[in-house]
Amino acid sequence: MKKISFFLFALTILLAACDGTKKAAATKSSPDLDRLVQTMIGKYNSSEQAKADKEYYDISLVMTPIFPERTDGKWLYIEQAMMSKLEKPYRQRLYQVEQVDATHFTSKVYTIKDPLLYAGAQSDKKKLRALTFDKVELKNGCAVTLEKQGDHFAGGTTGKECPSYLRGAKYATSKITLEGTELQSWDQGFNEKDEQMWGATKGGYVFKKVK
Repeated sequence: MKKISFFLFALTILLAACDGTKKAAATKSSPDLDRLVQTMIGKYNSSEQAKADKEYYDISLVMTPIFPERTDGKWLYIEQAMMSKLEKPYRQRLYQVEQVDATHFTSKVYTIKDPLLYAGAQSDKKKLRALTFDKVELKNGCAVTLEKQGDHFAGGTTGKECPSYLRGAKYATSKITLEGTELQSWDQGFNEKDEQMWGATKGGYVFKKVK
């Protein structure tokens, strides 16, 4: 009986060690992951594009770190608002950025319960601390996969997996390019006949980092 108990104890320790190794490998940071996240962090706007083309709105996009204690990737709080209505953002999300392999990264998307309670959290530490993990929910199918291509990152969502019910749409797609201080984002919504229901029609928004 003592031999069996010792064997079970040793097996438990071994399995725990293996599990810990897997978790460490899965969450290990890297220079490329750090560079991607540091490129994302900051304040952007599309003011330059809006002035040149009236079909595009002047939009503010802010990405700021959150949950520094978590080891399952890098976490960012995202806020988008019209430059004329910064106090009332129309989109608030959390991104969980992880490295998949040597050249690929995923950014999972989380929605926020009662999001306007945290409007302006990027500039308000109290609000940012109040936005705890139990107040967010994974938006299944909406993860963005990015590929490192030389000195920039590019990618988007997969197929029709990201649901959207805005203006009669059934699914949404996103295409992203990050390079230097510029972020290009093209979000579109489509119905069941693949007809576009919302979003820019001739190209994505061009956001320039201002801070």
